[in-house]
Amino acid sequence: MTLTLRQTEILSFIRSQAEDRGSIPSVREIMTRFGFRSPATVASHLDLMEKKGVIRRESGRSRNIVLNDFRPRPELLEIPLYGMIPAGIPEGQEQDSEKTLQLDPSMVRLPMNTKTFALEVRGDSMIGAGILNRDTVILEIAEPRHRDIVAALIDGAVTLKRYLVEAGRPFLRAENPDYPDLIPAHELVIQGVFRALIRTATP
Repeated sequence: MTLTLRQTEILSFIRSQAEDRGSIPSVREIMTRFGFRSPATVASHLDLMEKKGVIRRESGRSRNIVLNDFRPRPELLEIPLYGMIPAGIPEGQEQDSEKTLQLDPSMVRLPMNTKTFALEVRGDSMIGAGILNRDTVILEIAEPRHRDIVAALIDGAVTLKRYLVEAGRPFLRAENPDYPDLIPAHELVIQGVFRALIRTATP
């Protein structure tokens, strides 16, 4: 069944409020928006819209309108982007968190309260793990496990490598045979553990 012009306007208002505010407008808000004289006028329109199948109403709720085809947008993860990380020879790196990435948590399969950050990759030392120059990696602040890919501070320089432990001693290994293993002389601090990849590189 076809909606009238007024019903189309009401449906558009309900949808825009749901998308912008994340909540459905009340009957009184609809009444005010369209200048209706009473809630009964709104109810009459809603009754017809429900019969036409564009909405339904749930009992026991003050904001009881449900859009049949509306899917709320997921809450986005805001992940700070801390500049660049070498996937090659370790380098000193200033971290700048002025930029952020906004991602659907289902893309990275991480809970909303996870402490994460992002880095843009420079270099080809991790190509064997599918991490290419100019990709963006999402890392979690967490304890590393053997064979995790990590952002690490090794003897004062940062790099992205695989974390290995042999005979109780941790070290870093590239996923490219052109690069040697990195064995810490003084310190090895894991800054983040790789959790997801955003492909921005061109093969």
